[in-house]
Amino acid sequence: MPFYDQLLAATARERDELLDLPLIRAGAAGQVTRAMYVAFLTEAYHHVKHTIPLLMSCGARLPERHEWLREAVAEYIEEEIGHQEWILNDIAACGADKEAVRHGRPGFAAEIMVAYAYDAIARGNPVAMFGMVLVLEGTSVAVASRAGEAIKNSLALGDDAFTYLASHGSLDVGHTEFFATLMNRLEDAADQTAVIHAARIFYKLYGDIFRELAMRFLPARRSEDA
Repeated sequence: MPFYDQLLAATARERDELLDLPLIRAGAAGQVTRAMYVAFLTEAYHHVKHTIPLLMSCGARLPERHEWLREAVAEYIEEEIGHQEWILNDIAACGADKEAVRHGRPGFAAEIMVAYAYDAIARGNPVAMFGMVLVLEGTSVAVASRAGEAIKNSLALGDDAFTYLASHGSLDVGHTEFFATLMNRLEDAADQTAVIHAARIFYKLYGDIFRELAMRFLPARRSEDA
C-alpha cells in the first residue's frame, strides 16, 4: 500500500473525531453567528501566520538525502505567502478590527499547536511538518468550501469576507494531490512513523481550537434557544 494511503488509514479515527466536532458541524450547516466566524478567523490568523516560518524551519533541517523534499517545501512556501493577510481582510469585511487581531494573542489551543509544530521540527524529525500539512489541508478540502458557502448565506456577508475559506477549499484539492505524491516518495520507516505520529497529534491540537471556541459560543447559543 502506498504510504499516503497508509497515512490516511492510520489517522482515520482522529480525522473522524475532528470532523464530528460540534462547531465544525455547525459551520458546515451555516449555524454560526458573525462573532463565532470572526473568532474562528482570529485563531486561523494566529496559526496561519506561522506557516511560512515553520516551512522554512522544516526545509533548513531536512537532511541532504531529502533535497527533493526541500524543493517541495520551497513550492509550498511560494504558495502560502500572504495567506494570513487574506484572513485579516476577511475579518475586516465582517466589520471587525483586523489590526486588533494582528496585534493580539491567540487562544491557548492555537498557541499550543504552533509551539508543538516548532518543537517537533527542531527537536524531533523535521518531516513531522507534513503531519500538520495533512491535517490543515485535509480539513480544508473536507470542510472549507461547504462551510464558507453555508456561513455566507446564513450571515448575508459578501464574498470579500470568505477569501480564506473559499480559496482553501479549492486550492487545497491540488495541494492534496501534490502532498500524496510527496508522501509516496517517503520510504524511510522512521520518517513515515514521524509523519503518522505528528498527524495524530495535530488532529487533536487543531480540534482543540474548535473545542475552545465551542466552550465560548455554543453554551450561550443553547441558553438563548431555550
